[in-house]
Amino acid sequence: MKTVRTLFQKYDGQPHRLVEAVRLGEDEHGLWVGSVPGQRGRRADGTWVSIDHHRVRLFPHGQWWSALFNDDPHQTRIYCDVTMPAEFGVDTVTTVDLDLDIRLMRDGTVRVMDEDEFRQHQVKYNYPPQVVATAQATCDWLAAHITTTEPFASAYLPYLEQIRALNQTPEQTT
Repeated sequence: MKTVRTLFQKYDGQPHRLVEAVRLGEDEHGLWVGSVPGQRGRRADGTWVSIDHHRVRLFPHGQWWSALFNDDPHQTRIYCDVTMPAEFGVDTVTTVDLDLDIRLMRDGTVRVMDEDEFRQHQVKYNYPPQVVATAQATCDWLAAHITTTEPFASAYLPYLEQIRALNQTPEQTT
């Protein structure tokens, strides 16, 4: 298993979230990484939390978002972060979180989150007008397409199956 260090930062460079994820592969949608229950992630305040479910994350090349696909029974099926385009290193992915989030719930409800934080951070971090406009347009596009367009419809399913398989004992695979 190859590990990829995924770091989300705020616009001023401060760490926001850090996860050591498993590299699952790349396709036309971007780089796919995954986490198994028991892996840990670090929050902005420095505390570590244990991941309690299988999940995969897509870092698309050149796009202003990243998507997290959660396994059942997590209440959020897909969680998209509006970000600046990811920077890819040998074993790292770094991106700037721009606050806006879109959630697709298991019941099909789409929720746009943290619009107030986005407005506050425009002032706090002095986001350039082009960053504000691109982040808002990306949020609008994601909210309109998260239920109908790939990679959200089914492209993530083989990667979710792959991360599940990494966490099975030999008895579970027979």
